[in-house]
Amino acid sequence: MKYYIGVDGGGTKTAYALFDENKNIIETAEGPGSNHENLDGAFDEASDYVIEGINSLCGKAGIALSDISFTLMGLAGIDHPYQHDKMCSLLESKGLKNFEIYNDGFIVVKAGSVSGAAVGYNCGTGVCCNAIDSTGRMLQLMGLGEFTGDISGGGNIACKAFELIYNELYLGMEKTLITEYAKNHYGLEKREEFLSLVEEFEGENAKEHIRNFVGFFFDAAENGDKPALDYCEAMAERGARSISALANQLQFDGDEIEIVLSGSINVKLNNKAYIDMLMQKAQAYSKKRLKFIKLSAMPVTGCINWILQEYTNNN
Repeated sequence: MKYYIGVDGGGTKTAYALFDENKNIIETAEGPGSNHENLDGAFDEASDYVIEGINSLCGKAGIALSDISFTLMGLAGIDHPYQHDKMCSLLESKGLKNFEIYNDGFIVVKAGSVSGAAVGYNCGTGVCCNAIDSTGRMLQLMGLGEFTGDISGGGNIACKAFELIYNELYLGMEKTLITEYAKNHYGLEKREEFLSLVEEFEGENAKEHIRNFVGFFFDAAENGDKPALDYCEAMAERGARSISALANQLQFDGDEIEIVLSGSINVKLNNKAYIDMLMQKAQAYSKKRLKFIKLSAMPVTGCINWILQEYTNNN
């Protein structure tokens, strides 16, 4: 029996899965986010987390690291060759062998597409748009935050929701339902109390408050709130441009291209208005028909699909 490990490393958490050669999940583990860009210790801290997670997974399964034939990782923050090579070097120095690393957006393609050639649009803590075409060519767009105009990640949406409330309360601008939702949730009576919430976004429970504000934002949009819908349109425009750019620039066989949507923003929230905008705009900008797939499998399953397709001959 051969064993393989898949790693899905995001900004918030990292999922580890041990597979057998028949794609069965033998054991799973979860650890801290492994995006080096979010960690004070950068690559060194991120590689420590990955090694600890892999060792924990093997320990739970009662096997040694040497029993693993191959490990494939999709790690957020691995966006160009320098980052790839740096992480590989550190993991090798810490004892890991027989592995490969890609950006986490690429494993989405392998997890959600039928053909294995598709575009993946992943929106969670951050944003990336990745594609693997029918020739095996890989290309990533977005993923560099403000530098690549990424505006559909959880952190960005929460900040926009906060801004829209501020605009109403302090600048006398357009009213938004987001204000009402925030007031009700936090029991706010004075506008000064609202500003104190900034501290919560920097505290130990920041993730909870980001989720709250993202929820307020999409609830408002679903109820026809214009400020929220306007920003949904901007998000959809940016996402659609990246999806269509990959669809048009790469080579995909057939008349239809699979578009795999993943991440909490795209698949877990009540945000039909936004997703409808995204799909309509992406189709309008694309030369071929698009087939949208909301990822239902764990992204880490893309790792074993990829391993068995390309990395088993020599392992």
